[in-house]
Parts: sequence; structure tokens; C-alpha cells
Amino acid sequence: MVPFIALTLLSLLTTCSASLVNDFNVLVSLKQGFSFPEPSLSTWNSSNPRSVCSWVGVRCSRGRVVSLELTDLNLCGSVSPQISRLDKLTKLSLAGNNFTGSIEIVRLSNLQFINISNNQFSGGLDWNYSEIESLEVFDAYNNNFTDFLPLGILSLKKLKYLDLGGNYFHGKIPESYGKMMSLEYLSLAGNNLHGKIPGELGNLTNLREIYLGYYNVFEGEIPAEFGNLVNLVHMNLPECELHGPIPRELGNLKLLDTLYLHANHLSGSIPKELGNLTNMVNLDLSNNALTGEIPFEFINLKKLKLFNLFLNKLHGSIPDYVAELPDLETLGLWMNNFTGEIPGKLGQNGKLQILDLSSNKLTGTIPQDLCSSNQLRILILLKNFLFGPIPESLGKCYSLTRVRLGQNYLNGSIPNGFIYLPQLNLAELQNNVLSGTLSENGNSSSKPVKLGQLNLSNNLLSGPLPLSLSNFSSLQILLLSGNQFLGPIPPSIGNLHQVLMLDLSRNSFSGSIPPEIGNCFHLTFLDMSQNNLSGSIPTEISNIHILNYLNLSRNHLDQAIPKSIGSMKSLTVADFSFNDFSGKLPESGQFSLFNASSFAGNPQLCGPSLNNPCNFTTIINSPGKSPGDFKLIFALGLLICSLIFATAAIIKAKSFKKNSSDSWKLTAFQKLEFTVTDILECVKDGNVIGRGGAGIVYHGKMPSGIEVAVKKLLGFGTNSHDHGFRAEIQTLGNIRHRNIVRLLAFCTNKETNLLVYEYMRNGSLGESLHGKKGGFLSWNLRYKIAIEAAKGLCYLHHDCSPLIVHRDVKSNNILLDSSFEAHVADFGLAKFLIDGGASQCMSAIAGSYGYIAPGKYILLEIFLLPIK
Repeated sequence: MVPFIALTLLSLLTTCSASLVNDFNVLVSLKQGFSFPEPSLSTWNSSNPRSVCSWVGVRCSRGRVVSLELTDLNLCGSVSPQISRLDKLTKLSLAGNNFTGSIEIVRLSNLQFINISNNQFSGGLDWNYSEIESLEVFDAYNNNFTDFLPLGILSLKKLKYLDLGGNYFHGKIPESYGKMMSLEYLSLAGNNLHGKIPGELGNLTNLREIYLGYYNVFEGEIPAEFGNLVNLVHMNLPECELHGPIPRELGNLKLLDTLYLHANHLSGSIPKELGNLTNMVNLDLSNNALTGEIPFEFINLKKLKLFNLFLNKLHGSIPDYVAELPDLETLGLWMNNFTGEIPGKLGQNGKLQILDLSSNKLTGTIPQDLCSSNQLRILILLKNFLFGPIPESLGKCYSLTRVRLGQNYLNGSIPNGFIYLPQLNLAELQNNVLSGTLSENGNSSSKPVKLGQLNLSNNLLSGPLPLSLSNFSSLQILLLSGNQFLGPIPPSIGNLHQVLMLDLSRNSFSGSIPPEIGNCFHLTFLDMSQNNLSGSIPTEISNIHILNYLNLSRNHLDQAIPKSIGSMKSLTVADFSFNDFSGKLPESGQFSLFNASSFAGNPQLCGPSLNNPCNFTTIINSPGKSPGDFKLIFALGLLICSLIFATAAIIKAKSFKKNSSDSWKLTAFQKLEFTVTDILECVKDGNVIGRGGAGIVYHGKMPSGIEVAVKKLLGFGTNSHDHGFRAEIQTLGNIRHRNIVRLLAFCTNKETNLLVYEYMRNGSLGESLHGKKGGFLSWNLRYKIAIEAAKGLCYLHHDCSPLIVHRDVKSNNILLDSSFEAHVADFGLAKFLIDGGASQCMSAIAGSYGYIAPGKYILLEIFLLPIK
């Protein structure tokens, strides 16, 4: 008997040992399919099968691998089908890696948990689920799975958690999904699903959480059957094109604590039955088409923390009970038609953090206790009819980060300390009737190091600028126009090293422009117009190499305009009109781009472009010659010089056009209906439409009627100075994206390079915003242009091969076609990103001097400049 027992034990040990070796071989095979598994899997030693149970992510029981957890190890590559040979596996997690290709799990009857989320798996999930019938949790969120939703999953009778969201599943939600009665969690959000949401999902009475929104495009209404989901705690159906009213049956969901229905097309009034949801913590019905008033029954929602109804068509007053909700943290009611006063007790609960009531028709004063416990972070009340002073208590609300109170009728002075709050990064008080002076920072312990934008424009503020203003070390936008500020502009303004936009116009500033303004190296917009400034323009202003807009008009500035301003290659809009400037207007550099109207109202300013020629120095007549003889000789001299220059120009033009065809090389990037000769015919002075650091741009019309833009570059591409130029042009010529200007062809000879682009009829965004006819772009069109430009840049940064960083993004390099569609252009300072991130600067095309424009400034240009 004893030998028999010993033999049995030996047999079991041998079997277990053999099975563990099998598991070892599977894991070794699995590792071989991974790319760059080290150092994450450095413990996976392929020479010692007995160590397998101590490997990272491996857990054993009774001599077999039962759990494999490789979560967030930054692994990539593919997952071998051999993984299904781990036949005792109960838990498998590959989440948070970068695995690609397809995956299939079969014949693992003990498997209870699968998490393959946050990878790049593709294909479908049409597995044989009957072979993994013990499965309770299946998480495939955020991959690239396609096809229809799998039906085989219905055989998983024990399944409690199913997440197929964040993929590309298409088609309809199967009605049969309403038969998975054990489900407690269901997410199909973020796919390409369509059709109606099946009412059969209302049969899933054990369901606690449901997510169906985002990117899905459903038809019809929220099923009334959802009122049967009596165990539901969280319902998330945003951004999925739902229509119709909110079902009153949702009032049956007594356990519900979160209801997100925002960004749909829901209409009708808010059901009063939702007031029965006394466990509600988060309620977001924003961005729909709801009408009517806030139901009185919401007084019962005592646990409410988040209450968002913004972007609807609601009216009436804001109920007083809203201010008495004891746990309220976020209240967003903006862009409705609410009237009456803001509830006076709002903020007294001591928990209010975010309040946005903007764009309504509210009247009365701002409540005194909004920041009673220093919890308030965001206060937005702009575009109402509020009056009275800003509460003094807000000057000590140290939690505030964003304040927008503009476009009301607020009066009185700005509370002491308000603009110096230590956490404040945005303060907008524009378009009110605020008066008084800006106080100095009286609290040395409160440093305004985070303030990035301060807008006090169009008020009645007066007095000198405080010296403390220079303490705003992070300030990027300072708008003080349309007030009654006076005195000199303090030299300490040069300490605002991060400022991008500075508007001091329409005040009563006097004295000279401080030369320290040249220390504001990041300035792109500077407006000091309509003040009482005097003296000369400091030459230091030309140190601001990326300045795009300069307005010094309607002051008392005098002396000559500095010639150095012509070297500011990013300066596209300048206005020096109605001052007392004198002397000859410089003609070089950017001065050749400015309109004569930019210098109007300066009678002592002269120059050819002003139709006001400068007087020549008087020449003393010699005794033997009369003044008439001298004039005749001078006129003949001018005539002879003109003939010589004209002849030289004609000869040069002919030689440029009539070079033998062998001297020009045409590289076409698509099928062309024109020749080199047709292109050369465009290159003449009458066709010039632009000049810049990269060369001259000509407009041309080909014999076929196609319009092109030809950019002439000098000095690049010769045999001795190629530096990879042609290779880079080849790369740019192969870019195909709707929002990037297409390079059609490239012509070159020993002296000249010509780039042939598709023609953009509406010019640049900069011209549309700043030019003589600028300011006509509507807000919707501006938003569209911003989105399209972002799409073009996104393609360059993420999808182009090789990846390209533009490095010269500004409004003048965003061109608009005949439909005002945006196209990113001018890759003058672009970088190719090679080998996963190393950069190689483009070798030859010259871009804007020293200019790497922040993309956010383009947004400021688009959305801050007014519509005319």
C-alpha cells in the first residue's frame, strides 16, 4: 500500500512539474512576441523553468500559472495565440501597453477576468465565448477594434462587467444585449454605433452603471424602459445625438447619483419627477434645447454637488433654494434666459467652487458671500445686467483662479488686493463703469505670479499705473484701453518679460515711450494709440523681433521714425498716423509693405511713398549758368539714368525667361497642365502679391485657367549649396492634406528656385484680421478657421512621414481659399522629426527672423480682434 501511495504522489508531482514547464514555455514564447520587453520583463529568465512563479506579473497556485498581470509595463508588439495554453489561468491583464494586431482567447474555462484595455489591438472580438464561460469581467476599452458588436458574448451567463467603449464598433446595439441579466456595468461609449438605443436594455435590472455616449450617433429618444433600471447608480449618455424629451420614468431610479445627458438635442421641459432622485450628486443636462423653468421639486436634491444646465433655452429666475443646497460645489447656468437676481445666500454653504451664470439677463448685485470659506475658484458672471460694486470680500478670496465679470454695469472701485490674488490667472472686468485708481499691492506675502491675462478695458479707471504692475511675472495679455489712466508709462513695464499683447490705447498717458519696452521680447501686439505721448520712438522697440502689430497713432510723437523698425520682419501691421513725425520716411525692409495711410497726418514726414517728395539741398548757381540750364541738365540726366535701368531690367527679364529649357529643371508633384515657360511668364513685377524673408510671391494664371502662386527664392539649391534642400522639397511636395497648402511643382536652375503652390484667393488670415479691409470674419468663421488650421498642424505633428514641426505658425502663414477654408503655409523654419523625435532643421528655406510664434497668440488674434 505504501509503495502505491508513493507512486501516486510521484506521478502527481511529475504531472505538476510537466504542466509548469508547459506554462514556462508559453510565457517564453509570449515574451518573444513582444518588442523591447526589457527592462520590464528582465526577471523572465528563459534558462530556469522553476523560477517562473517569481517572475514579474506571474502568480501561481498549486504549481500552475493562474494569473498574468502585465499592466502598464510599456510593452509593445503582438500577443501570441500560445497564451491560450495557460489552461489554469483565472486572471489576465494586458492593459495599458502598446500591443497591436489581433488577439483571441480560447479554451480557458477557468478564466474569470480579462483586461486588454488601453492598447492598439485591432480586428474584431468574434471569439468562441462558450470556451471561456466562467468570465465575469471583460474590459476591452480604448483599442482599435472594428466590426459589429460581438453576439457570442451572450453565452457568458456570469458576465458582470462589459466595457467595449473607445473603439470603432459600428452598426446597431443588438436588442439581444438586453438578455445579459447578470450585467452590472455596461459601456459601449465612444464607438461608431447608430440606430435607436434598444428599449430591451431596460431589462438589465442588475445594472448599476451604463455608458453609451460620445461619438455614437443614435436616433430617437432615451428609452422610457430605462426607468426600470432600479439599481442604476450612474447613467452616462452625453454627446450621442439623442432627441426628444427626457423621460419622466427616470424619476423611478431612486439610487441614481449621476445623470449625464449633456451635449444632445433633448427638448421640452425638465421633468419634475427628477426631483425624486434624492441621492443625486451630479446632474448635467447642459448643451441641449431644454425649455421652461428649473422645477421647484429640485429642492429635494440635497446631495447635489454638480448642477449644470448651461447652453439651453431655460427662463425664469434662479430659485432661492439653489443657494441653500448644502453640498453644492459647481453651478453652471450660463447661456440661458434667466432673469431676476442671483440668490443672495449663494456661497454661504462654504463649499461653492465654480459659479458660471454668464450670458443671461440677470440683474441686481453680486452676492457678498460667494467666497465665504475661500473655496471659490472660478467666478464667471459676464454678459448680464449686474450693477453695484464688486464685493470687497473678493479682494481676499485667495482661492480664485479665474474671474470674468465683464460686460455688465458694475461700478465703484476694484477691491484692494483683487488683481494681486496669488492663484489668479485670469481677470476680466472690461466694459463696465468701474472707476477709481489701481491700488498698489499692499500685501507683500501675496505675489501675483500666476496672472496671465488682465483685461480692464473700457471702464472709467484713472490715475497712474501702479508700480506693482511690473510684479506680474507671468502676464501675457494686458488690456487697459478705453480708460482715463494718465501720467507716464512706467519704465518697469519692461519687466513684463512674458507679455504677448499690450493695449494701452485710448487713455491719457503722457511723456515718452520708455525704451524699456524693448525688453518685452515676446510682444506680438502693441497698441499705444490715442494718448498724449511725446518724444521720439525709442530704437529699442526694434528689439521685439516677433512684433506683428504696432499702433502708435494719434499721439504727439516727433522726430524721425527709426529706420531699424524696417528690420522687424514679423511686423505686418503698423500705424504711425496723426503724430508730429518729420524727416524722410525709411523705404527699406518692412516699410515697403505698409500703406501710405499708416503715416497720414504727419505733414513734416516726406518720402516717395507718401506723394510728398523730400526737398533737395539748394545748389548755388555758378556765374556762367542760369537756373534754367541747370534744370535742363538735371532732367536729361534723370532721363538717361531711367533708360539705362529700364534697358537693364528688360535684358535681365528676357534672359530669365529665355534661358534654354535645359537650364531649368521642373519637378512636378502631381500631373500638371502647364510648363516651365508658363511658370516663368508669371514672374514679373506686375504680378507681385507678397514679399517676405523667404522671397517674392507672384500670382499666375496658367493657359488652362488654373491659378497658382509662385514663390521665387534666391541663392538656394545650387550644386555647391544643396545641403539636402531638394530632398526636403520632395518631402513637402508629397504632403497631401486638406488644410495644408499644396506644393504643385519645383523649378530650379543655377541661380534661382521657384516653388509653385496652389493659389489661395482670400490671402492670409493676418490680412483678413488686420488689413485695410480686415475685421469682417464672423465668429463662426473664425472658429472654423482655427479648427482647420489646428487639423493641418496636427497632421504635420502626428501623421506626416517624417513628422514636421512648423516653427513659424502665425496668422500670415495661414492662407484662406475662395471658401475661407484654412491652409497652413510657409514651412520656412520647419523641422523634420527623425528617428522618433530627433530633429533636423530644414537646410535652406528662410523663414521669419527669430520668430517661433506661440499658437495661442493666433487664437487671441482670431477671437479678441473685433468684428467691424
